[in-house]
Amino acid sequence: MNLVTDVAVVGGGPSGLTAAAGLAAAGLRVLVLDREREAGGIPRHSDHTGYGLRDLRTVMTGPAYARLLANRALEAGAQVRTSAMVTGWATATGGDGMHALDVTTPEGRLRVDARAVVLATGARERPRTARMVPGDRPPGVLTTGQLQNVVHLHHGRVGTRAVVVGAELVSWSAVLTLREAGCRTVLMTSEHARAESYAAFSVPGRALLRVPVATSTRVVRIGGRDAVESVEVEDLRTGERRTVPCDTVVFTGDWVPDHELARAAGLAMDPGSRSPVVDNTLATSRPGVFAVGNLVHPVDTADVAALDGRHVVRHVLAYVTGRSGTPGSGTTGSGTGRRPGIPLRAEAPFRWVSPGLVRPGAGAPPRHRILLWPDEHRAVARVVVTQDGREIARRTLPWPVSPGRVFRVPSSLLSGADPRGGPITISLG
Repeated sequence: MNLVTDVAVVGGGPSGLTAAAGLAAAGLRVLVLDREREAGGIPRHSDHTGYGLRDLRTVMTGPAYARLLANRALEAGAQVRTSAMVTGWATATGGDGMHALDVTTPEGRLRVDARAVVLATGARERPRTARMVPGDRPPGVLTTGQLQNVVHLHHGRVGTRAVVVGAELVSWSAVLTLREAGCRTVLMTSEHARAESYAAFSVPGRALLRVPVATSTRVVRIGGRDAVESVEVEDLRTGERRTVPCDTVVFTGDWVPDHELARAAGLAMDPGSRSPVVDNTLATSRPGVFAVGNLVHPVDTADVAALDGRHVVRHVLAYVTGRSGTPGSGTTGSGTGRRPGIPLRAEAPFRWVSPGLVRPGAGAPPRHRILLWPDEHRAVARVVVTQDGREIARRTLPWPVSPGRVFRVPSSLLSGADPRGGPITISLG
């Protein structure tokens, strides 16, 4: 079976649903393809409050937020197909500029031809195997997503004593989920000298939830054959090891984008984030293919991802309607006329920067922010921007640099760049 649409949105999380709602409201035919049984993404099983602050100017629980975004997309006229797994790219037959996707559904295989594609496939946490933590292989070892799926969607049970690996914002989300399931978190570990999450979360978490946080500590072994019995942790400052009895281990954070479809398309990829390189319009290296949300900045909050979806609407609309020369369009409807871009580079302690390319005259990036991912803590953030050996901006920002969370730089710091110059480098002075 073949379907033809103006825009195919791959992924039904906050960024994809927000993009779909905006594009459908603008009069385009929009098809959302999501592999889960229900649209909404990770918030569907994050049954705690804190969602919707930046995009909706309100605060709600994850499931309520997911339902609202899905309903908005449907009400705007988008078609949302769930249990629809996009397995690859096909050869388009609908003319120049068309893109074709192979899709597997419970009803059979589907081919979708679209004038534009928005990749909104998100990111996932690295499991224990990817982190190469040795030991036995008992049940009871989870990621946050698996934990929330078990507890909130399937109302399953976990153990009574848990160790949470990681001290990011999502780590405290895991603690709340464990608490709801009747499981006490006996230890949270972080390999960094300071916990990664904001003090607004870690301080009350330690005091009210009574969760001890061990910094400069890593899990070196998991024990137990038929069930988790303990973890062995090492103090990275002294080398001392101790055994912590527990029956559940939750690996949190350490994000990697769900980039398989982007790689299959042959898109230019960022080696630091392993995400597709996008410009300030969120266009990728392939005309007519855009990428949004935590696929391109793994990982930021759900509302920031949703604002990516809102940002991309006018650029996809400009591409599909062929309005060449539209500020911020990035490309013309035929895929020609793409403006040259200036590469953005991140210098240590930053691992990656997004967007990775800035096109002069294409407008500001989402929220007028450049996003970077740091690997170490800096209490004072003295940001330096250089191009071709010339310093074009320097500013001390009023927020610290901390691993485990996105560091935001105002895009206005790039205003002094030469549009005909070489790559722009962002570093700390």
